Amino acid sequence: MDRLGCCPSPRPRPSLCLGLGDTPAPLGSTQGCGLPAQVPQTSSGNDPDWASYTLGVFICLSCSGIHRNIPQVSKVKSIRLDAWDEAQVEFMASHGNDAARAKFESKVPSFYYRPTLSDCQLLREQWIRAKYERQEFIYPEKQEPYSAGYREGFLWKRGRDNGQFLSRKFVLTEREGALKYFNRNDAKEPKAVMKIEHLNATFQPAKIGHPHGLQVTYLKDNSTRNIFIYHEDGKEIVDWFNALRAARFHYLQVAFPGASDADLVPKLSRNYLKEGYMEKTGPKQTEGFRKRWFTMDDRRLMYFKDPLDAFARGEVFIGSKESGYTVLRGLPPSTQGHHWPHGITIVTPDRKFLFACETESDQREWVAAFQKAVDRPMLPQEYAVEAHFKHKP
Repeated sequence: MDRLGCCPSPRPRPSLCLGLGDTPAPLGSTQGCGLPAQVPQTSSGNDPDWASYTLGVFICLSCSGIHRNIPQVSKVKSIRLDAWDEAQVEFMASHGNDAARAKFESKVPSFYYRPTLSDCQLLREQWIRAKYERQEFIYPEKQEPYSAGYREGFLWKRGRDNGQFLSRKFVLTEREGALKYFNRNDAKEPKAVMKIEHLNATFQPAKIGHPHGLQVTYLKDNSTRNIFIYHEDGKEIVDWFNALRAARFHYLQVAFPGASDADLVPKLSRNYLKEGYMEKTGPKQTEGFRKRWFTMDDRRLMYFKDPLDAFARGEVFIGSKESGYTVLRGLPPSTQGHHWPHGITIVTPDRKFLFACETESDQREWVAAFQKAVDRPMLPQEYAVEAHFKHKP
């Protein structure tokens, strides 16, 4: 067994983890889970210490727990701590992650979200179950729940005013380019129509207070509207999420006929660059600083009194440095009022926005998020957004 590096007792040798999706990593790489390069590695790296000896794949610790929950499909052992018999080692040697990827990911739709270790538990679990347990990417007919172009069902939606979650009927129709929901089962007219063109969905389990919590945003009168939903069944809510991504994908294919799938996929849904509390003052910069919840969504910086508010109290567009936008650490010397100690000044062509962070690490993270937007050249459509942008100081 020396050819597998398994002396003195048989042990398979990992090449990469196939628990999650993305680019394969070379033998010995710290990218054990095949994560994108921008995902930070731990000090010990992500080389897998576990393997599924029934699937023939090497997996990391995070994925091993999910595999243990589907014992009818995947049986897990530690590479270093458990005993391996000769047949199991030979099985691992004759299969491996590349072979498993070729089999179990052979028909993944371009729009289907491939999670990384930084994603929530739900997305990671449903990806692994879809791949190995349900084998959705071997048999395309199993993809109908999120690829048919139409979907309807009931989801728990948080009330805008009272914060109570109530069951609401939702309908997604690609033909109409919209996601709609109805306040009553027999209602003929929807309570809201969300155009796919301006829709985004991102999982927010901690903020919503449910492991399957999904935040959907859309533009209403050029302002961002949030709705918060969940379903008790993890597969259901992830199917909804991927159905929304599919609708966005097909819309963008029509809107940008010359674009490749690789160009369109990053535009299907986006996670927020940064969220958290800061303090802000008003446009005169003589008002007191008030604590607000901030969300950085692409170039929109939105602030809310409460993280689960339906509408932002105000929105700030952050353009590129070529268009006159700058991010500065600290506040102007003339700043009045009591505030947190770590200031940030955003300079726009119209005015300066002043914010304060409670800790230096918060300040550093917010400055990095703002700088990322400022350093990125603006796209033609972003100039149109800037021109029509509304904010409440």
